[in-house]
Amino acid sequence: MKLLFKLQSLKLLWTLKPPNRTLHGHPRLLSSDVYSQYESVRQGKQEIPKYFNFASDVLDKWSEIEKAGKRPSNPAFWWINGEGEEVKWSFQELGFLSRKVANVLTKECGLQKGDRLILILPRIPEWWLVKVACMRAGIVIIPGTSQLSAKDILYRLQASKATCIITTDKLAPAVDSVASQCQLLKTKLMVSQGSREGWLNFTELYQNQSADHSCIKTMIQDPMIIFFTSGTTGFPKMAQHSQGSLGFRPLLSERYWLDLTPSNLIWNTADTGWILTSIASFFDPWIFGSCIFIHNLPQTDSAVILNTLCRFPIDTLIGAPTLFRMLVQNDLSKYKFMNLKCCVSGGEPLNPEVVELWKSQTGLDIYEVYGQTETGVICTVFGGMKIKPGSMGKAVPLYDVQIIDKNANILPPGQQGEIAIRSKPIRPLGFFSEYLDNPKKTAESERGDFYVTGDRGIMDEEGYFQFIGRNDDIIISSGYRIGPFEVENALIEHPAVVESAVVSSPDPLRGEVVKAFVVLSPAFSSTDQKSLITDLQNHVKKTTAPYKYPRKVEIVKELPKTVTGKIKRNELRDKEWGRM
Repeated sequence: MKLLFKLQSLKLLWTLKPPNRTLHGHPRLLSSDVYSQYESVRQGKQEIPKYFNFASDVLDKWSEIEKAGKRPSNPAFWWINGEGEEVKWSFQELGFLSRKVANVLTKECGLQKGDRLILILPRIPEWWLVKVACMRAGIVIIPGTSQLSAKDILYRLQASKATCIITTDKLAPAVDSVASQCQLLKTKLMVSQGSREGWLNFTELYQNQSADHSCIKTMIQDPMIIFFTSGTTGFPKMAQHSQGSLGFRPLLSERYWLDLTPSNLIWNTADTGWILTSIASFFDPWIFGSCIFIHNLPQTDSAVILNTLCRFPIDTLIGAPTLFRMLVQNDLSKYKFMNLKCCVSGGEPLNPEVVELWKSQTGLDIYEVYGQTETGVICTVFGGMKIKPGSMGKAVPLYDVQIIDKNANILPPGQQGEIAIRSKPIRPLGFFSEYLDNPKKTAESERGDFYVTGDRGIMDEEGYFQFIGRNDDIIISSGYRIGPFEVENALIEHPAVVESAVVSSPDPLRGEVVKAFVVLSPAFSSTDQKSLITDLQNHVKKTTAPYKYPRKVEIVKELPKTVTGKIKRNELRDKEWGRM
């Protein structure tokens, strides 16, 4: 079968008339021919293409459209560092530079198709060049955050069997401290103006390389990228995605969570080690020819973020809930956003109180998106959909999302169970291929005909999903099942609370009780803590069912989080139960 979306279809994606029909609750934005092909694939009546490569089949096609003068003049990539430096690339420039990098990897480093490369870079342009170059060469990318320790890097190098690592001079010493324990590591590339013994200088090599490179032919199921799971529930696993699971899925699923065109400018503040950056700052925007905006953001500073939104024509902002919780602590009336129209929160549920505060001060809604490293986006509140406080929206196209019980039976609306996605008889495009070298965990992720997310939730009569908590986050106290998010929602409505995390704590009478770890607003830092804790407990009793109130409260300066910004409730829970 010919590739479904060649140049003709890419043109189609941004020359469409306004939607006139809905698909799974979302505006229909494809022509009737492409729509029928989409339906055929979704229903298993038509096979997906045998071959696919995001670099050649998407990026190079946009380069052709751009060269023909049929794409707006805005860049494909726009980077700033807040200190006056700026990089802008068109799709043609992105192609030229990434071919040079592909030659560095294959000719200078000797990497071949299927080899694995660990990429640990902050938000700098080279991250995007290397990623595209790896796709051109068929090299499997393993992204990691710059916050990794030497121990983290050692684990990733050994577990992944990577033969090459690319990082900065800041992390090079950490790599060197463990490299002797990694026998398969052959090549170390450093993005730096300086030099270091045993390292190749990436910048010098790629600047002097030829741009003559032919993109390798890859099958749609060939491995493309490996993510180490965030580890909120244990030791990180390696979730492997194929060439098609992230790169081709948006072509089938329409604008399944981002309604973008080549005129849009999208800014996602997530770390480069997180799957959200691969989705929201790489695959999905470039599928639609949009411009990806990046701020180096060495530190998450609310003033910098707000001022950037005022200075640049960013129309779509994506961030973790922590970002929006931080931003609403400011007087937003002082800021006038230049072009912001769409705000998206993902990573974990966002408290309704924050959504209301943001809306009241900016006039903008925050659309929630729910997903996992293994599956990408699962549910979303799409533009134009009714927003329900506390809901993370409906299932996205291609995914049949249900609430199931321990025997894989589908539960009726309103009943709590596990959030699951139908994976049989046809495994949806978008799923990870496997937990690499861990068939036991791969098998455990399936139950009956479903992939189980490990998250508990409820679906209402209209198909909206509400997140309750991770399976291992659920608190059972005196027979009552209590989701931590319900209590956290109640707490954050109190003006003294900036952030909170709720876990179980041992209790001789009830087995376990609710304990809340609370980060206070600066305005309440000098308040008598004993009376404030009592006030917080009474507030929760009034806001939600009284049995859910935290019988234990601890004031803390900050909460432990993964490198992707998710609260590590397992660490707090282990501390409570003496398992640290």
